[in-house]
Amino acid sequence: MIDTLLMPFQFGFMQNAFLIAAIVSVPTALLSCFLVLKGWALMGDAVSHAVLPGVVLAYIFGFPLILGAFGAGMVTALATGYLSANSRVKQDTVMGVVFSGMFGLGIVLYTSITSDVHLDHILFGNMLGIVPADLRTALWIAVPVSVVLALKWKDLMLHAFDPVQARASGLPVGLLHYGLLTILSLASVATMTATGLILAVGLLIAPGAIAFLLVRSFGRMLIVAVAVCMGAMLAGVHASFFLDSAPAPTIVLILTAAFVAALVRRTWQIRRATASFELT
Repeated sequence: MIDTLLMPFQFGFMQNAFLIAAIVSVPTALLSCFLVLKGWALMGDAVSHAVLPGVVLAYIFGFPLILGAFGAGMVTALATGYLSANSRVKQDTVMGVVFSGMFGLGIVLYTSITSDVHLDHILFGNMLGIVPADLRTALWIAVPVSVVLALKWKDLMLHAFDPVQARASGLPVGLLHYGLLTILSLASVATMTATGLILAVGLLIAPGAIAFLLVRSFGRMLIVAVAVCMGAMLAGVHASFFLDSAPAPTIVLILTAAFVAALVRRTWQIRRATASFELT
């Protein structure tokens, strides 16, 4: 039994998949807490999808794909933030327009190029094809992003809760706002190879949403989100070996099941508390 459970660790490609899962889980989980708290779930979806045209253009002109992805992500994030702050159009509307436009451009470019090299792994991920260079890239992004979020979580939390109070407290609101957008772009790039652009939004939203349902303090929410995300990613990679399925969608299914379980638990707690209150 133990030998069967340890079998995936005997293969190099599975070892790399476990490593990329552990590396990516920390920054995405931390960031998901702020996205959930700030109501930026759509922003995570928009940025993770809108990097596609940058990836395709980088491939066409021979640049590193990661530079194209980051450039497109920054254009999307900054354009969305600027238009939301300087126009009468609501933020969700702006995100919808920018996201659909960038993703549409990416699909047109993606289908128009003729090459023997397929970019399907950019859309759907390729965790079983991770190479040491991918691990180094993810690590270089994950470490500084995680450190910044861990050190500045109180400032970012205040900015998410009450930007007016944050400004009155002397915090650089503009820097926090656009800094968070930059971090979001970097996190999307870090997850690009692992889960692909289509499934990356699951990592950027689900861990924070699950932790939000389980705990009441934001500090604990960060810890729980990291634990949930890392556990789901490692379990998804492990389960995919025996199910003969792709790791990325397996991970997202596990996160979805965890969210449903957390929601049921929270609903049951509320009903029990309401019933106790009525009895008293």
